[in-house]
Amino acid sequence: MDQSIQKKVDLWLNSSIDEVSKAEIRSMSEEELAESFYKNLEFGTGGLRGIMGVGSNRVNKYTIGMATQGLANYLKKAFPGEPLKMAIAHDSRNNSRFFAETTAAVCSANGIHVYLFEDLRPTPELSFAIRELGCHSGVVLTASHNPKEYNGYKAYWNDGAQVLAPHDSNIIAEVNAIQSIDDINFEKVDSNIESIGLDLDNRYLEEILKLELDSQAIKNQSDLKIVFSPIHGTGITLIPEVLKRKGFSNVHVVEEQADPNGNFPTVVYPNPEEKEAMTLALNKAQAIDADLVMATDPDADRVGIAAKNSKGDYELINGNQAATLLIYYLLKKWQENGKLDGNQMIIKTIVTTDLLDKIAESFDVDCPNTLTGFKYIAGLIKEQEGKKTFIGGGEESYGYMISDFVRDKDAVASCAMLAEMAAWAKEQNLSVFDLLAAIYQQYNFYMEGLVSITKKGINGAEEIKKMMLSLRNNTPELINGSQVIKVTDYQKGIIDNKTNGKIENIAFPSSNVLQFELEDGSKISARPSGTEPKIKFYFSVNHPLENKADYDLVKAKLESRIQKIQEDMDLN
Repeated sequence: MDQSIQKKVDLWLNSSIDEVSKAEIRSMSEEELAESFYKNLEFGTGGLRGIMGVGSNRVNKYTIGMATQGLANYLKKAFPGEPLKMAIAHDSRNNSRFFAETTAAVCSANGIHVYLFEDLRPTPELSFAIRELGCHSGVVLTASHNPKEYNGYKAYWNDGAQVLAPHDSNIIAEVNAIQSIDDINFEKVDSNIESIGLDLDNRYLEEILKLELDSQAIKNQSDLKIVFSPIHGTGITLIPEVLKRKGFSNVHVVEEQADPNGNFPTVVYPNPEEKEAMTLALNKAQAIDADLVMATDPDADRVGIAAKNSKGDYELINGNQAATLLIYYLLKKWQENGKLDGNQMIIKTIVTTDLLDKIAESFDVDCPNTLTGFKYIAGLIKEQEGKKTFIGGGEESYGYMISDFVRDKDAVASCAMLAEMAAWAKEQNLSVFDLLAAIYQQYNFYMEGLVSITKKGINGAEEIKKMMLSLRNNTPELINGSQVIKVTDYQKGIIDNKTNGKIENIAFPSSNVLQFELEDGSKISARPSGTEPKIKFYFSVNHPLENKADYDLVKAKLESRIQKIQEDMDLN
């Protein structure tokens, strides 16, 4: 065995870890030991995420403990002399409660007052609780939509957002400075741990209810048929309740997926982006002739939706389309209610549909773009406080945020607003798909695609690095027969205008993302994932939609164009 791996194995076996863990290490094959110990599970800019198990490269009591000890050490340096406060939440995953209690124990042992949710809660409520309770930081135990073998640890700062520079790198440095498991203080101080729950729920839901823009439409359409699935996650705790409080009386929960269960027994992946995960909800929608279908991921920060198309079939609405519907509705109602005065903004990420930019422009609302990740959206909101009012925003991966009392993507508030949007559309005798088609007629039919390539194991990260290097050093002149007119390199911080040879600098944090803009209006983005061993390719194309009757024809044209781009780039 590689000596560096053996050294880590010996370090763990000679530490104070429990005997059960030591026995498990001794029973591992050489291959299992290599995968479990070839590196330390990295505390990245968003925290930890990985497969659960014993070892330095796995999510377990000790890697969670190291992360928490490092975070605690940094908090003491960042807020010297202050009595520190921390909020902790968790989702429905296996071991999430145990990891939350482990996090609470380490924080309490380090003199931090902990607000620990009494049971599972949505991630956005954790973000809300941090600001509401005046905490210095927060942690949620979740691996979002990953398979059941995974768990994770997301760290938040005192503004309720995931940690940004310089705090992210400073926390990482503190975590990396912990050389031994014996450096972690696991001795829980009960008096430093306070249970929270119902009171915070009510305060959070009250803020969501204040967002309402058309109470009359909800009253008139209170029997709107809604199907909701929490996909065995935390959405069940608050989403049926917020819909009820808004006045929707015809909500049907998918019973087979209602109970929180970390094994996610009815799905392969608990991911509302996947049709397979939505199957039971779609079947229920068909049975009751639903107007709207919604499903959330395990920690209820992302929501997938579906509705009837023009043929009467239930069709999934992707993240870009849902963001389009939400932003259009928000801006339309803000305008109708006389609330737009030129000092508002929406925010999207650089790989989210450019249709949002066009919609915002038509309402005279700013639409700055950020790097991928809601921490960047939250950072921009903080930067613009007192200057611009944030209405809403989102990213293509099914995350949306409305108003700024939560500083992360929020499926609870999003479900409430999506239901309101559907009720308003029905008031205009429009289905959700009719409304989407009307938006396309006004602004152009935009379609996006995604290819995600997974590179697992020891060599995966190196393969992804080589793919990005090749794209950087061998920029294509033509893609699908259309000239590449602009290349934006967010790592170098430049825009290379191929038509005039000019190089422009951009004011963005450095990030390993490349974007190619084509003469025909297409855009291709390449971005390694920050949380998974994947490289993602995003495609955006558009074409005018003259009338609703041409919807399927234009859709087919755009699908064909994306397919041809993928073939030309050898990504199929």
